[in-house]
Amino acid sequence: MSGHSKWANIKVRKGAQDKKRSAVFTKMAKNIMVAVKRGGGVTDPSINAYLRTVIDKAKEVNMPRENIERILKRFEERGGNMTNMYLEGFGPENVGVIIEVETDNKIRTSNEVRHILQEYGGSLGGNNTVMFQFNKVGRVELKEIKEEDWEKLIDMGASDIYENYVEVEFTNLGNYVSKLEDKGIEVVDFGAHLKVKMPLTIFNRDKVDDLVSAIEELDDVVKVFVACQ
Repeated sequence: MSGHSKWANIKVRKGAQDKKRSAVFTKMAKNIMVAVKRGGGVTDPSINAYLRTVIDKAKEVNMPRENIERILKRFEERGGNMTNMYLEGFGPENVGVIIEVETDNKIRTSNEVRHILQEYGGSLGGNNTVMFQFNKVGRVELKEIKEEDWEKLIDMGASDIYENYVEVEFTNLGNYVSKLEDKGIEVVDFGAHLKVKMPLTIFNRDKVDDLVSAIEELDDVVKVFVACQ
């Protein structure tokens, strides 16, 4: 019995690890698709800086090369039908939620998001029902930021620095990343980020986090932003 129990425990742990690994690869696949789109549809990482950064990150989590190549091939086959857009809605305690998606079927994706929002007592809204609560900025994640680097990063155009992140004007994002790379500063990730202007204080943050996790499991979802602390 003990041997059976031990094997059962191993299978449970392995199943959990495989599920976590699959979730990481799914997220990386989404990021690769978005990076190609942001880079003008270019699937060559030597030309597309967005894509080069994401592929480097995919390799760090041991994503197989065949997976990456398959994703790029899929984009080449259907990339013209892919649309990047934001869906706006409300979650628990009427907190604003914005969902960035990359989809080839707007109606399908909107219905999937609407269904999850309703499950958590929320609803899908129209354009600018939530977006006005956010500022669109460029955000760059660096491997490390030392205090002595702050002045240099600000002189280069940073508007805010926290943890390992640097914020810049969105229109200056590509130029800023190029400056960092020219100076040999290691960039982990970069892209558009929606920064809430005045975060709401809510009573049940756990329920909001559960909502975000459920939405992030959808294949077409890239990022989820909430207007609360």
